[in-house]
Parts: sequence; C-alpha cells; structure tokens
Amino acid sequence: MARKSFSVVAAELRRLIEEGSFQRFERLPPSRKLAEDMGVARNTLRDALFQLEKEELLETRPGSGTYVTAIDRNVVPSAVEEATPLELIDARFALEPHICRLCVLNGRREDFELLDSLCIRMEGSVKDPVRFAEADTAFHRALAATTRNTLLIWLIKQINAVRSLDEWTRMRHLTLEEQIIRQYNAQHRELLNALRSREPERAAVKMKEHLETARLSLMRAAEA
Repeated sequence: MARKSFSVVAAELRRLIEEGSFQRFERLPPSRKLAEDMGVARNTLRDALFQLEKEELLETRPGSGTYVTAIDRNVVPSAVEEATPLELIDARFALEPHICRLCVLNGRREDFELLDSLCIRMEGSVKDPVRFAEADTAFHRALAATTRNTLLIWLIKQINAVRSLDEWTRMRHLTLEEQIIRQYNAQHRELLNALRSREPERAAVKMKEHLETARLSLMRAAEA
C-alpha cells in the first residue's frame, strides 16, 4: 500500500473537523496515538498538523497539546449567509483562475497527489450528487491550500460556506445530474493536467471554462 503524503493526511483531518468528529476547542489525541490511528509516521502527521495550523484550523499549545480552533460551521458571516449561488460563482470567477496560476508556481508532488485522489473520488460519485459535492468542495479548497497563501485559503473557505446553506442545497439537487457531473469531472481532469504540466495560463482558462459551465447550469435551474 502506498504511503500517505502529509497533504492527504491533512485532508482527512480537515474532513473530520468539518464533520464534527473533532469539536472546536477539543484537544486532539496524542500524536503517537493519532499517527497510529491514521496509519502514518509521526513526521508525516507533524507536517499535516502544521498545514492545518497555517489554515487556522488547529493550534498547538506547548506542554498542553493540539487543539481545534476552526470556527463552528453553524456560525456563518452575514455576507455569506445572504449570498446566492450565482454570487458564489461570481466570487469564484474573481479568485480561482489566479489561484490556479499560484498552484503552478507553488504546487508540490503531494499536492497534485491529493488533487488526483479527489478527482478519483468525484469520478466514482457520478450517481451520488451529495458525495460528489463533498469531494468537489474539497478539491477547490485543496487548490487554494496549494497556493500557501493564508488569506486566499481563508477567502475560499468563506466562499465555500455558501454551499452549506439551504439555497445551495436546493440548487444542487436541481443541477447535479449524472451528465453534468461527468462534464465537471472531465473539466477537473483537464485542469489538473494543466497544473501538473506547469502551464499557468492554460490552468486559468480551464478554471474559467469550469466556472462558466457551473454558472450556466445554475442559471438554467433558476429559470426552471
């Protein structure tokens, strides 16, 4: 079995935090036990924890341990709470093409491995819109994390908070049919290929094409 990279471990821990398996202010298990539970070496776990500290999801307190500091998912900023799905797409248009350029500059092998694993998960979810949407959110969040820019990571996190709101859930049910999921999967693959080939402008164009597809899908659903 292939060894997990720290980015993959960070993604697994991030998911556990977001799902509530680790609550805000809760102390994580000791590193030895956590590494054993996750099946990784302690140095890999250390790097994963450091990544989540940079994303302000965790805080290490010397002599005490590592604590969850993520904001409660139920506490949504008013600007996010009032945003529509189309406003979400417009905000993503403003940020994500350039995020792709930064991914080309700063991306590491383990980052691309994580993105590839998320593509595989999405490709296995063409008949499961909920599972696809979860992996899709994780994919775009991982893109932001690859920039190593804490402000962009935070901004994408706030934008993606819209996806947890009732209006987005309703639109997801209307738009995420098997055909559109397959189209999104093909676009994600093309985007990842451009990132791995270190082609910043092609990656930015692929992201714009992907977001334009999502915008058109939402507009059709809104008019239905």
